[in-house]
Amino acid sequence: MHGHHGPAVEADAHIDTRSWGPMVVALVAQVLVVIDISVVNTAMPTIGHELGLASSDLQWVVTAYLLMSGGFLLLGGRISDLVSRRAVFLTGLTLFTTASLFTGFASGATELIAGRAAQGAAAALMTPSALSIISTTYTGTQKARGLALWGAIGGLGIAVGVALGGVLTTWVSWEAIFWINVPIGVLAIATTFHVVAKDHKAPAKLADFDVPGAIAGVGSLATLMFTLARVESQGWTSVQTVAGLAVAAVLMVGFLFVEGRAEQPLVHPHTWKISSLVSSTTVMLGITGLLMSVVFLTSIFGQTALGYSALESGLAFLPLAVTLVIGTHLAAHGSAHLSARAIAAVGLAVVAGGGLLLSRADTASSYLGGLLPGLCLVGLGAGMVFAAVAGTALNGIPAEHTGMASGFLMTGHEVGAALGVAVLSAIAATAGNLTAASGVVDAYSRGSVAITAIALVFAAVAVIRMPAGKADAGHMHMH
Repeated sequence: MHGHHGPAVEADAHIDTRSWGPMVVALVAQVLVVIDISVVNTAMPTIGHELGLASSDLQWVVTAYLLMSGGFLLLGGRISDLVSRRAVFLTGLTLFTTASLFTGFASGATELIAGRAAQGAAAALMTPSALSIISTTYTGTQKARGLALWGAIGGLGIAVGVALGGVLTTWVSWEAIFWINVPIGVLAIATTFHVVAKDHKAPAKLADFDVPGAIAGVGSLATLMFTLARVESQGWTSVQTVAGLAVAAVLMVGFLFVEGRAEQPLVHPHTWKISSLVSSTTVMLGITGLLMSVVFLTSIFGQTALGYSALESGLAFLPLAVTLVIGTHLAAHGSAHLSARAIAAVGLAVVAGGGLLLSRADTASSYLGGLLPGLCLVGLGAGMVFAAVAGTALNGIPAEHTGMASGFLMTGHEVGAALGVAVLSAIAATAGNLTAASGVVDAYSRGSVAITAIALVFAAVAVIRMPAGKADAGHMHMH
C-alpha cells in the first residue's frame, strides 16, 4: 500500500475542498481539548478551597485528564480509521460536552476527578479523528495551512487555558471553566452533521481492533502518566516511582511484541520506520513538555515570588499566546524556503534563549523586565516548532492510516505535557522550595536553566532526525 498525495486521498473525501467547514469544527474541537489541559491550573486553589480538597486530590484534577487522553489516543486513532472519522469525532465531541457539564456540577473530589477522566477519554476519540478529517479532506496549501493551525493550537491552547482559567475563576466561578465547553460543544456537534461528509467503511469486527495490543499499550502509557504525576510527592528514587517506571517499560515491551505479531496492529510495525512521523512526535513531546513547564513554573513563581493573583498570573501568559501565533505565521511563511527541520531547530533555539532570560528573574523583578521578554521568546519559538512538527508528521501517510498516525503524534503531545511538568518541577525542587517565597527564586532559576538545556537537546534531535526536505517530505510505504 503506497501513500501519495493524489487521487487516493481526495477520493476518500467526497467534499468540496473549498469548504472550510470541516477544518473549522476540527480546529474548534482541538481548542477545547488542549485548553482543558491547562485551564484548571489557575483555578486549582479556588477549587481546592471551595470543595475542601486535599492537595493530593487536586493534582488528580489535572492528571486524570492527561492519563485518559494520553493513554487512549492510539486506540482512538485506530477506531477512527476502522469505523468512521465522522462517527468517532461526533461520539468524542458529545461525550466531551456531556462530561464538561457533569464536571461543573461536581460537589466533591470523586465526581470532579471522574468528570475529568471522562473528558480525557472523550479527547482521545476527538483528537485523532479531527486531525484525520483535516488531513484527508484537504490538499495542497489548504491542508498545509490547516496542519499549521492545528500545530499552533497544540501550544496556544495551553497558554490561553491558563489565562482563561484565571479570568473565569475570578470573574465568574470555577464551574464556568467547564461549563464554557457546553455551548461550544453543542454548536460544534450541530455544525459537524452539516459540514463533515460521511466516510463509509466496511463494518469492523472485534478482531480488527487488536485488543491485547490496546490493553498493553494503554496500560503502559497510563502507568507512565500515573507514575510521572506522583513524582513530585514521591521523589524520583522512591520505590513507587522506580516500580512504576519499570512496569510501564515491561508493558511497552509487551506492546511492541504483540504489535509485531498482530494481524491488525494498533500501531503498524512500519510506523517506527517512518522517520517524519517518529521524529515529529519526539520533537512534539519535547516542545509540549517545555511549554507546559514554562507555564507551570512561571505561574507558581508569579504567585509566590511576585504576589500575583490567579487573574494576574493567568493574564501574564497572554503575550506568550500572541507571540506563539506570530511564531506559527513565521513558520508558515518560512516553509516555502526552509525545511521543517530548520524551522523546528531555530524555534527550539529561540525557546532556549527564552529560558535563559527567565532564569534571571527574582523577587525584585518587574513583569516587563523580568518575565515578559523570556515569555515572548518561548512563545515565538514554540509557535515555530508546533507548526513545523504538525506540517511534517502526516506527510505521505495514506488516508486509511491517518487516525493511527494522528493518535501517535498527539500521544507525544500528552505524554510531553505530563513528563515536562514532572521532570522540570523535580529539577527545580533540587535548588529550592517551589512553594515558599524564600526558595522559589533559586528553584525557578534552576528550572529555567534546565528548560534552556533541554530545548537545545531537542534542537539537536530536530537537526539530526527530522526530514531534510521542504515541509512536504517523507513518503511512507506500508506493506
